[in-house]
Amino acid sequence: MTGSGEGAFGGRVAVVTGGSRGMGREVVRALAARGADVVIASRKLGACEALAEEVRREHGVRALAVACNVSSWSDCDRLVEEAYAAFDRVDVLVNNAGLSPLYPSLAEVSEELFDKVIGVNLRGPFRLAAAIGTRMAAGDGGSIVNISSIEADRPGPHALPYAAAKAGLNALTEGFAAGFAPKVRVNTVQPGAFLTDISQAWTEETTERIARGVALGRCGEPEEIVEAVLYFAGPGSSYTTGATLRVDGGWR
Repeated sequence: MTGSGEGAFGGRVAVVTGGSRGMGREVVRALAARGADVVIASRKLGACEALAEEVRREHGVRALAVACNVSSWSDCDRLVEEAYAAFDRVDVLVNNAGLSPLYPSLAEVSEELFDKVIGVNLRGPFRLAAAIGTRMAAGDGGSIVNISSIEADRPGPHALPYAAAKAGLNALTEGFAAGFAPKVRVNTVQPGAFLTDISQAWTEETTERIARGVALGRCGEPEEIVEAVLYFAGPGSSYTTGATLRVDGGWR
């Protein structure tokens, strides 16, 4: 298997959380287009099933849809069991599911909101990486790709629990990279402002303000994250682990 072109992931199995929309959807479609069998996980089973049918039809790959709230430890365990029951292996895990609810002020961040953000952005990726990474290390190896955020390095008051969770995810990347070496590589893609589902809550003024702070003068489109994920997922990054790649348009 070489490169990231068509057929580059043939015979491989990839699990993508938050896989039914936004960045996750584009990653699923790209992996399937390159021959990977895919496990598409998100809270909404119907959306996962629709995408699974699409990639089966368009690319002839196998696809499994799984309803999973990654903040739930038991849901994560069930996702792992269903993936291995269906395919008997996982070669790539993309921890993409994310959540950053709006709140009126820092003092008004509720315990429920805080726990929910930590659960989706940190607890779930930990459990999935621990469970799948352990099996990868005992088998043929594999690659784990965590989707973090530029907020982890440059946190603002508007998304502080999210930033803290993503900073924790960056720490998990390095820890898991050491813990599962040499057979499993663990890396992070660190996006800036992307026009995904999260951005639908932004006002036009917010989007324009963010764009002014980016060297390229705009927010990213979901498909612009794909090549970075494919790089870490595939053999082109065979000597790279514990690394973080910023894909932020030149966030200033």
